[in-house]
Amino acid sequence: MTFDPEQLGQPKQELAALLKELRKRAGLTGDRLARRCNMSQSKISRIENGKVQPSLLDLERILRAVVAPPEVIEEVVALARLANTEWQDLRSLRRRGLEKKQTELAALESSSTEFRFFLLSMITGLLSTPEYIRASLAHSPADVTKTIARKLERQEVLYDTKKRFTFILTEQAVRWPLLPPAAMAMQIDRLASLTHLANVKLGVIPIAGYKPMAPMDTFTIYDDTLATVENTTGVVILRDPRDIEMHLELFSTLEGYALFGDEVRALLAEWSAACRS
Repeated sequence: MTFDPEQLGQPKQELAALLKELRKRAGLTGDRLARRCNMSQSKISRIENGKVQPSLLDLERILRAVVAPPEVIEEVVALARLANTEWQDLRSLRRRGLEKKQTELAALESSSTEFRFFLLSMITGLLSTPEYIRASLAHSPADVTKTIARKLERQEVLYDTKKRFTFILTEQAVRWPLLPPAAMAMQIDRLASLTHLANVKLGVIPIAGYKPMAPMDTFTIYDDTLATVENTTGVVILRDPRDIEMHLELFSTLEGYALFGDEVRALLAEWSAACRS
């Protein structure tokens, strides 16, 4: 099954319909299937109506109970992966207002405890100065006043000591000259100041040295349950445990390339000084 962003959303209903068809083909009522799977009949009904997204364990139990052949199992697994994937294109986000996306992110940050950010080419809003945020939105055709305000409001979450943040930035993300030199120096100084927060771990991957793994995207992992992957045209939201695990492994590798603590503060001070010279 190929990945088509425009079709995301359809697989949820397709998966529900396929599971219902497999049950009927096996000659099972919802109640009998529920007993075989050690689930409630109401859960089976909600899964078949597309109201509940089945976990991988749920799918394994159902497929075993209906004695699904290998080719059907492969189709179900592919549908489940797509059903756990959402595409948000930038044009649609702009049409409904970028500040609404900021409200969604604030809600996600409120409900999550552990955050892992990998920043490939730019500094994320949580770490940005107002000038940097304004510059990052400069090419938006819409009024971004509310979006800037919401981004700055979201930064308060960094001071919630019940939450833990790890930010990994590439040297390019830190040093890309989105602002004039003096303003870039202030942005780099802000990064250095945030390294002193007890619940924030901020590292930078310098360009020098051997690094055999080359990341392709900016991504964020919320707890161990959801990941967002950003590109130029939008955001892919991943909920499939296999996709989350893959990004956790990648993040661990990238974290091993980064400098932290006094080492990163010294590097940031050097780059800030270079902007001011």
